[in-house]
Amino acid sequence: VQLQASGGGLVQPGGSLRLSCAPSGGVFGINNMGWYRRAPGKQRELVASISRSGATSHASAVKGRFTISRDNAKNTVYLQMNSVQPEDAAVYYCHAEIQKMNLGILEQRDYWGKGTLVTVSS
Repeated sequence: VQLQASGGGLVQPGGSLRLSCAPSGGVFGINNMGWYRRAPGKQRELVASISRSGATSHASAVKGRFTISRDNAKNTVYLQMNSVQPEDAAVYYCHAEIQKMNLGILEQRDYWGKGTLVTVSS
């Protein structure tokens, strides 16, 4: 199983972008999903997370501008980015707690996408 993220690219300040991420291959289920980002010279930080039931949490830096959501039928998590600012430029990584059956035993582990680059420039 690999997490495939897409939707990154160049956006103007004040513009919008929508990231999406889904696993390739079959899964039994997915618990928490989230988006992290790493800007040049900075540590990776949590941007937003969402539980299987849809409870969300957003970092204060993006609250009111970014919205995380998920479609459980598609095992997909989204990050709607509005009013994007230069400080939002980073590589965005999706994360998911994926459950798989292994020899009759339900196992869960963390998976990370490879990252999608968001560039903010006019």
